[in-house]
Amino acid sequence: MSAEPTPASSADLPRAEPATLRDLLDTLHDPAVRDLAWLLFSADLLRAQPPVGELATLFHTSDQLAGTLRFLRLLDTAPEPLHRELAATRITRLGRYAERLLGWFLQHGPAARLVAAGVPLRRAGITLGECDFLLTTPEGAQLHWELAVKCYLHAGHADAHDASRLSDYVGPNLKDRFDLKLAHLLGHQLPLSAREEFASTGYAGTWTPQMFVKGWLFYRHGGTTVDPVELDPGHGRGWWVTHSDWPQFASAQGGHWRVLPRLEWLAPRRHTAHERDALNTHFADAETLALQTSRQPVPTMVASFAEDSAGNLLEHARGFIVPNDWPLRAQDYARQ
Repeated sequence: MSAEPTPASSADLPRAEPATLRDLLDTLHDPAVRDLAWLLFSADLLRAQPPVGELATLFHTSDQLAGTLRFLRLLDTAPEPLHRELAATRITRLGRYAERLLGWFLQHGPAARLVAAGVPLRRAGITLGECDFLLTTPEGAQLHWELAVKCYLHAGHADAHDASRLSDYVGPNLKDRFDLKLAHLLGHQLPLSAREEFASTGYAGTWTPQMFVKGWLFYRHGGTTVDPVELDPGHGRGWWVTHSDWPQFASAQGGHWRVLPRLEWLAPRRHTAHERDALNTHFADAETLALQTSRQPVPTMVASFAEDSAGNLLEHARGFIVPNDWPLRAQDYARQ
């Protein structure tokens, strides 16, 4: 049964379909619901990678799309079921947070239906891997989805005229790289449901593997790059600057600033006037933020906010302040 929330009144809910993701997010207020909407509707980081790397498709008909928009708007008025799901266990990793959001939607949303999540594949007592999601569509297709939410910084030359490589996109902590993640997806994770051993999981059958890869890519401010052919040109973008370049960069931007904790790395943030007062100590001017981040040995994600006519603060842009020695270390890691 669907757990679609039922608000006291839905007469005032907007009916027109949003033209852009930003338009949709402007109609939603609850942070978790906004994160779910971003996860469902933001651009993929990657183009399809045939023959194995087919992209996940959430909606196959206009009715499924319209039903999902209505579901999100109703959920935004009564988000308690989603809040209970997220509060059931402590979540510290961004990927796990995204898994819980998508899994809850597949259980209760109006489109595809969840069959199983986190299905381990074992042979002789050894775990070979885990399938993120098995689901069926209203049309009867059986799908195996692998979810990844990534934030990579472009560490290649910022004025290169040739196309970048996926290896130029590295994780903030220099422990992850986009080319390695894609190779693992295509070579290991997506083929799991086609392995002979998969019948032992109790979900025998033919499953079509698809990748669900969302996130943000960050580019050095002032540089120019040519995207690798693997990337979707509509992917989410941000900037990065070194700590020494931060004061000049921030003075040209203006606005309000805040460090974004890892679990706030999905949808652009929005704070009402009331929330703004409660979060006042979390906002800082550029000089204070420079002092805070100078003590950090790893890149720190920050966001700038602009105030609307109602006193709400809306995220204007996001990026990383990186230690001064990070660019050279990142370039070395990209070449490994």
